[in-house]
Amino acid sequence: MGPPGSGKGTISSRIVKNFNVSYVASGDILRNHIAQATSKGREAKKYIESGQLVPDELVTSLILEQLESLTNCNWLLDGYPRTVKQAEDLSAKHDITLALNLAVPDEGIDDVTGEKLVQREDDKPDIVLARLLNYRKGNTPVLEYFREKNILKEFVGKETNEIWPKVKICLEEYFRKHG
Repeated sequence: MGPPGSGKGTISSRIVKNFNVSYVASGDILRNHIAQATSKGREAKKYIESGQLVPDELVTSLILEQLESLTNCNWLLDGYPRTVKQAEDLSAKHDITLALNLAVPDEGIDDVTGEKLVQREDDKPDIVLARLLNYRKGNTPVLEYFREKNILKEFVGKETNEIWPKVKICLEEYFRKHG
């Protein structure tokens, strides 16, 4: 987990490259179901096109289907869970043993990789601010949920290259203990 622009994608790709985990992105799953015009994809599309959030139950069912199809029991979820309800539903089906959060301060959001920035339409300052506020509002309870279960590991830093070594050490220790 981490705010928009915190380097989650970069860190995720490094985790997948360095550890035996399957990468599961809720956005990719939704887009694939919409593109394939599955019944769940058509349902999700109605919400997205009307500017609404896809209901927890629908997103959770898509994620759980994807997880059930994996042969690897170690997975990295991107974009899920976003609500406590989603976290509870996931925990009811799977033993969640580790949650990672990139705690990048707001002033570090715009350039966490240290690389040249390419500004997308949704990276304009006012849009980024709105996304950050939405993230903080929705994600704080999810972080608390995992913190209370004593499985949340938080990594503070302003750049991906500052955060990655900490994440890597944490995961090396985790996999030494849990296999």
